Amino acid sequence: MVMHLEEVEICNFEDIDLKGATVIAGFPSIGLVSTIAANYLIDALNLKQIGCVTSSQFPALSVVHTGEPLSPVRIYAGEQGLNKKIVVFVSEFKPKPNLINSISETIMKWANEKDCKLLISPEGMVVEGKSVEGGAEVEAYAIGSTENARSMLLEKKIAQFKNGIIAGVSGVLLNIGKQQNFNVISILAEAHPNYPDAKAAAAAINVMALLMGIEINVTPLYEESERIEKQLQKFHKQAKPMVSASQAPQPSMYG
Repeated sequence: MVMHLEEVEICNFEDIDLKGATVIAGFPSIGLVSTIAANYLIDALNLKQIGCVTSSQFPALSVVHTGEPLSPVRIYAGEQGLNKKIVVFVSEFKPKPNLINSISETIMKWANEKDCKLLISPEGMVVEGKSVEGGAEVEAYAIGSTENARSMLLEKKIAQFKNGIIAGVSGVLLNIGKQQNFNVISILAEAHPNYPDAKAAAAAINVMALLMGIEINVTPLYEESERIEKQLQKFHKQAKPMVSASQAPQPSMYG
């Protein structure tokens, strides 16, 4: 079955019961926090692909993984513990600005049709004047679209984001959630803007795990973050005689 809204379509590979599920929207943001977190959850929770999101305006490519062609925007799902259903949307690219509203509306419509109960969108954010490198602790905040969602944050003692702007898919989902009285929570983790920030992704996952009532081991992500930071320090040291630190080459997370 194919569901579409303007330029964006959802293709369901199989029709499964997702009543009461938590949906996570992982679209690239600052520090690639959303994408790292979404991909990690898919692997850690052993979720299987149940569909994809398509558009004629998406990049014309196929993501090949272990010999299998995959769409650049995919949907995964699975169940953890007793009736804790989890759905993850993951994107390998940042959507064009003109597609953000359609993507957000399509995801929300799909979540409503599947009778899901909560939508979580992790994001990275830059905090002015604060370093997130080295051993600095990463802070994560959250904002809910409804009174019920905000009560969940209070109950779980999760710090709430009070003032600022949330752009992209997360911002639109929050607005739609408020308009439709659907529980949407955006998680904002302090992230480095210039390279994939695994530590920020781990902080976001810890908040998501708390909201979903499940345990997720994020130690591998912290270890990956340490590797990235050591590699950065090496690059900066090598580049210093030739260029300024701001022009130093940036490492790939998986390189």
